[in-house]
Amino acid sequence: MPTLPPLTVIGVVRTARRAPADTPVQSALNPDEEGVVELDPVFAPGLDGLAGFDHLWLVTWLGPAEPGRAPGEPPPLLQVPFLRRPDPRTVGVFATRGPRRVNPLGLSLVRVVAVEVALIRFAGVDLVDGTPVIDLKPYVAAFDRPAAPGRSGWFDETPLPAGATPASLAEAARRVTGSPGGAGPR
Repeated sequence: MPTLPPLTVIGVVRTARRAPADTPVQSALNPDEEGVVELDPVFAPGLDGLAGFDHLWLVTWLGPAEPGRAPGEPPPLLQVPFLRRPDPRTVGVFATRGPRRVNPLGLSLVRVVAVEVALIRFAGVDLVDGTPVIDLKPYVAAFDRPAAPGRSGWFDETPLPAGATPASLAEAARRVTGSPGGAGPR
């Protein structure tokens, strides 16, 4: 396979969230909580025009491999997603939105609250404080919203509780299955 050049971190996310287990699993499930992207000042001119958009895609780096996994070792290709913990079923990693990925890139659609020099205030927190930002892309309805509603695989049959976090979903799984660890890894 071809290799890629190193990624450039352009900024960092600042939120009140400190632990992944207590951080909402999707921005749409936590639409009102606010956070900030602190952009490296060298990239501030790139924000020109962004204030004219209501929404923004945050492309982030979700972190190193889990403890016990060697660098370069892929995560399990079959996983139980967070949202499936109360009714555990495995799906392929590429049919999930979770962080345990071959390349742990995050994609969050957030609402732009304000753009101030090298800061972006946003609503829709689903990231831990200190998450590196790799890129920003404006949401453009004509490009990003399908013309007709589409199928969403296993998400179509899964409850999407507001504010769901890995910890709250593990607790729901414990109540359903009686197992101390819920359905296991994401």
